[in-house]
Amino acid sequence: MHQALRSRTVFRPASGAPSAPGARPHPQHVRSLIDADALRVLHRAARVLLADLPDLTDRLVAALQDQEPAYRAAVTSDPAATWQEVHRSLRHSVASLIDPRGSRDAARRCSWKIGATRAEQGLPLDALLHAFRLGGSLVWQSLIEETCHTAPEDVRLLVHIAADVWNFVDEHCTLVADAYRQVERQLAWRRENRLRVLAGALLDGASRIADLPDTAQALDLPEEGRYVVVAVTAGCPSDAAGARAAHGRGRRVYWHTGAKADYGIVLLGEGDGEGGIGVEGGAGAESGTGGPDAAAPYPPSAVPSPAVASSGVPSTAVPPVSGSARTGVSTAVSGLAAVGDARRLADIALDMCPPTGGAIRLTEHLPAALVVSTPDLGTALVERVLGPLGGLEPADEAVLLDTLATWLACDGSAQRAGERLYCHRNTVLNRLRRYEQLTGRSLSRPADLVEISLALTARGLRTR
Repeated sequence: MHQALRSRTVFRPASGAPSAPGARPHPQHVRSLIDADALRVLHRAARVLLADLPDLTDRLVAALQDQEPAYRAAVTSDPAATWQEVHRSLRHSVASLIDPRGSRDAARRCSWKIGATRAEQGLPLDALLHAFRLGGSLVWQSLIEETCHTAPEDVRLLVHIAADVWNFVDEHCTLVADAYRQVERQLAWRRENRLRVLAGALLDGASRIADLPDTAQALDLPEEGRYVVVAVTAGCPSDAAGARAAHGRGRRVYWHTGAKADYGIVLLGEGDGEGGIGVEGGAGAESGTGGPDAAAPYPPSAVPSPAVASSGVPSTAVPPVSGSARTGVSTAVSGLAAVGDARRLADIALDMCPPTGGAIRLTEHLPAALVVSTPDLGTALVERVLGPLGGLEPADEAVLLDTLATWLACDGSAQRAGERLYCHRNTVLNRLRRYEQLTGRSLSRPADLVEISLALTARGLRTR
């Protein structure tokens, strides 16, 4: 209320300076006298309010109960604390009308504390600001009522300090809002940091069993649900965001930003199969025929699923959902306690993704995942199965490996492999027989096919 003490004198031009057209000179002391009289009336009424502050507090609490639902709940749950808060705020506000300079700092501290406390309690900011405006309106109305009762002829003088009173109310509304938002930001940061810590421990497999109920509640995920973990990485933030949106669509998911990738803890629905969530192009390879166009069948596990391209990397690692995003999807696990295991499986699937982008669902690449998870054994397998080709010219070796991988991708059909390689089926068969002669392997034996497909996958992953 320091504005109320400001003298509202009229500027008088210096001697000899021209006056504005039509302006009438006024004595300099006229407005000052009016302000002084208005302040006298204000102080007299404010002292009466201060002396009868409990009644004023009761009136404001009743008004809050009647007009503000959020405060109605606060009054019901803790009436004594709410009454004391209102009483303290009114005391500082009315005291500021009487002694602005002496009471200003205390009034500001009181309003700031109320804003911070109510933010911690979760009272809506709109309700808090409404309460302060109701308080300002009640004080102003009480000042008018008291002046009308004791000196009706002085009511007109209150007009001269009305703007200062409402400026005081606006100032404290702004102060309350600033305090509220500052505490709200701090609380949001604490909540987010707590969620990051809980989710990080869950994905690392470091959560204690006793902490799982709190973790489930904080992440809004059931403790006993079925989950997969999705690992997403991309050079462009928009690509990562697109992949996250695609793999979490229609499901409850919590995303955690890790050092290596973004991890989504995805809750599976009742209709989701054992393999978890699907990705485009996720169909497994069908059974084909063993040996170069032989009739003997070989098991589907002998062929990479999906089929292996010439590089040894699954060719149906689906196109990235968005841009160059790489995505790995774990197999399904039961319960939040197993999410750490799922995260490790998602990392394995992510390592299998081509550098250019794609999505790998681990359940369709389990044989290849064995190779990725044990790189030393994968290297040994490459040396054992493909090592004899190392004595060939590099171009010759590449042709044999490309033909072998394409034939496997075509379900053992030399005709279809020839069409992909732009050569005759007999050329394909001749290259396959040459591989058999150089390595001593038989493409008609399922066990050899398993080792060959795994060796091609290991070689492709090693040379990326």
